[in-house]
Amino acid sequence: MVPALRYLVGACGRARGGFAGDFPGASGLASGRPRPLCGGSRSASTSSFDIVIVGGGIVGLASARALILRHPSLSIGVLEKEKDLAVHQTGHNSGVIHSGIYYKPESLKAKLCVQGAALLYEYCQQKGISYKQCGKLIVAVEQEEIPRLQALYERGLQNGVQGLRLIQQDDIKKKEPYCRGLMAIDCPHTGIVDYRQVALSFAQDFQDAGGSVLTNFEVKDIEMAKESLSRSIDGMQYPIVIKNIKGEEIRCQYVVTCAGLYSDRISELSGCSPDPRIVPFRGDYLLLKPEKCYLVKGNIYPVPDSRFPFLGVHFTPRMDGSIWLGPNAVLAFKREGYRPFDFSATDVMDIIINRGPAGVRAQALDRDGNLVDDFVFDAGVGDIGNRILHVRNAPSPAATSSIAISGMIADEVQQRFEL
Repeated sequence: MVPALRYLVGACGRARGGFAGDFPGASGLASGRPRPLCGGSRSASTSSFDIVIVGGGIVGLASARALILRHPSLSIGVLEKEKDLAVHQTGHNSGVIHSGIYYKPESLKAKLCVQGAALLYEYCQQKGISYKQCGKLIVAVEQEEIPRLQALYERGLQNGVQGLRLIQQDDIKKKEPYCRGLMAIDCPHTGIVDYRQVALSFAQDFQDAGGSVLTNFEVKDIEMAKESLSRSIDGMQYPIVIKNIKGEEIRCQYVVTCAGLYSDRISELSGCSPDPRIVPFRGDYLLLKPEKCYLVKGNIYPVPDSRFPFLGVHFTPRMDGSIWLGPNAVLAFKREGYRPFDFSATDVMDIIINRGPAGVRAQALDRDGNLVDDFVFDAGVGDIGNRILHVRNAPSPAATSSIAISGMIADEVQQRFEL
């Protein structure tokens, strides 16, 4: 157990680098498709599902797809607060398919990234989604960086990253003619893709298999059905009520939350611990002039500094042929603040109390203010907590790892909810 996360035990279950907690008495799913509870046409205010996924980003959609492909007789719905899917972290990132070299050996990040990259390449090939396996150089430009570079290379080998090579100045020039460095790690399996296109493909698979997607559904409350409702057939079969800001309701048996930038708030809505808290960091990128894009062939990264949680400013080619340089990492004053002066008093108070494109990263912090580095999943306690699984921290490389993450979530849901 990681000491910084001990406080999650007893509050909502605890899992870091795995799952913890139990779901007693959570069995007996009702089969069949979503149906009206009160007659008439099906809508957000009258629908029931066996399983609901909160969050229409790449992790939520991958998880929904994995669950319905594994359990085609169950009714499964995805709730997304925006009018479109995958418009936040999924649609605001560099598009890199990571190899898995950076992450602590035996961590979920390391395992799921290596597995996920292979699965993602395979999925893109099957679906005809364009990608480029353009590779990456991690370049040491100072003598003092070389020991860190060599240690990173050894870490990559421990993590099972394929094709890694340590190369010298002449080979750096062969790979990237305009790059200068003393030594580099060549990562040939790094690539680029449009992750929003991947996420929308997951959504299409999910819907083709019979799943339902409800957009414009911003969750306001998650609670157990009242006593009068619980005595009815619907109340016994679908005991969880999810309400949105318009007063509409969804009823279900089980919930999986993949709420990204709002994962702490959604957890708190369900009665689980708000910790770890999400602190948003905005990353701004510069764009190379089109006539200068020939200078960069693949991804070029610096040797990361272990004092910081980010990988450093790097050159990243995009699927449209442009080249991004960035990101920086600055505290964002709004969770979905992609512009420098976007501001939300609520989001700023959360932080205080605990010019090219830009993205916002959901960085989890524990109660002591420490950065939470690995994926975190919470399992609840009590009547409602026993029926919920929260994805609490899924930062980069979650997009790369999304198919592998979804398989792990589907395994956990099957075991804990006794599907």
